[in-house]
Amino acid sequence: MSVDPTRTPTPGAPRSAAEIRRDIDLQRRQLSGSVEALRGRVTELTDWRRQVEEHRSQLVTAAAVVGFAIGVRAMLKRRRR
Repeated sequence: MSVDPTRTPTPGAPRSAAEIRRDIDLQRRQLSGSVEALRGRVTELTDWRRQVEEHRSQLVTAAAVVGFAIGVRAMLKRRRR
């Protein structure tokens, strides 16, 4: 009895050892590809230098707003004294 590698297994039908090995190998390759893609994405997202470079204008704006807020708060505290 030869096994057709292109056939789709019927759910619930018994599978041969060769079919199970083939499925495990396929799953292993897909998982390996997914892990590599995830590793690349994590490296990209955690590269703070690149993030600063890409979002420089937003960071400058945020720093200005925070500085302004601290200055206003300091002025209001002085007035109360």
